[in-house]
Amino acid sequence: MRIAIGADHGGYPLNERVIRELAAAGHEIQDFGTHVGSRPDDYPDYAIKVGQAVQDGAAEIGILICGSGVGASVAANKLRGIRAALCGDTYSGHQSREHDDCNVLCLGARVVGEELALDIVRAFVAAKFTGEERHQRRLAKIKAIEEGNK
Repeated sequence: MRIAIGADHGGYPLNERVIRELAAAGHEIQDFGTHVGSRPDDYPDYAIKVGQAVQDGAAEIGILICGSGVGASVAANKLRGIRAALCGDTYSGHQSREHDDCNVLCLGARVVGEELALDIVRAFVAAKFTGEERHQRRLAKIKAIEEGNK
């Protein structure tokens, strides 16, 4: 699977650990950094890069990591067609893909421990959208909101 990943300084070094895990599992990684945890930077910059990679089809899914995961999630969800899920447990990780067709996973490096974060990543990556009618109906409503139609 092609996966775009990015993190601000708050997401480092968890970002590096997730990249190693995904690469070892055979995934193609598009790494947007950061690789310097000591230099403050801004999560929206990474949300744009990862989100655009997903929008353009360069990546099938994206992963964003910041301190809490909240900022990255808010920023990514501003991009058309991006459905970013902030997950702190494996159930949300797989459910966000299976029912909500989320295409970006957001993690809080200062909130979720490393092993749990890796479990969440595995659950998110392995899950597939079920395509059930009720989920398609709900996604159509989300798309209408995104396009400004209520």
